[in-house]
Amino acid sequence: MVASIRPIVADGGEPAGCDPASHGYPWVVAQAKRTKAKRDAKKDEGGDRRVATNRKARHDYDILETLECGVVLQGSEVKSLREGKAQIADAYARVDGSELWLFGLHIPPWRFGTGFGGHDPDRKRKLLVHRHEIADLAGQTQSGQPLTLIPLSIYFRDGKAKVEIGVARGRKLHDKRQAIKERDAKREVARAVREQSRWG
Repeated sequence: MVASIRPIVADGGEPAGCDPASHGYPWVVAQAKRTKAKRDAKKDEGGDRRVATNRKARHDYDILETLECGVVLQGSEVKSLREGKAQIADAYARVDGSELWLFGLHIPPWRFGTGFGGHDPDRKRKLLVHRHEIADLAGQTQSGQPLTLIPLSIYFRDGKAKVEIGVARGRKLHDKRQAIKERDAKREVARAVREQSRWG
């Protein structure tokens, strides 16, 4: 009677000395199931997965209102965003005709997207909003008021890339100083409350 020989399994659940690309082992199926479970868990988490935030915007501008927009992207741009690569510090939006466009958003090329599959990192990108919202934004920014459209963040919601746009008014130097004082005062109050709750 010949004893059956079982492969030695390494710590990662794979037979030692085996090529992971080979087929016929149960661990290949198990690995695929684990990968699918991780993807499903990420989908079920809900909420936003933030890619980039424009911290400078809230320091330099008073944000009067915000608006969530879809954005038209190429495949390689989506893959770069999923890797967390984007720069929006110098970006701005503008109503051009009857459409809303985003300028100055830098999405670096995807590392595997070369040649035909690549994209221009600094191209203008169309934002997707309702027509009445575009009309409202055009009225606010073209009515003679010193208002501008600033992207505040880029994130994924339900697997789709979104851009949060803010209708902003530029702050003067003394306004920035006042905002810094107010922020520091709030931090001091919060710190005092924490100390009081800890020792009181």
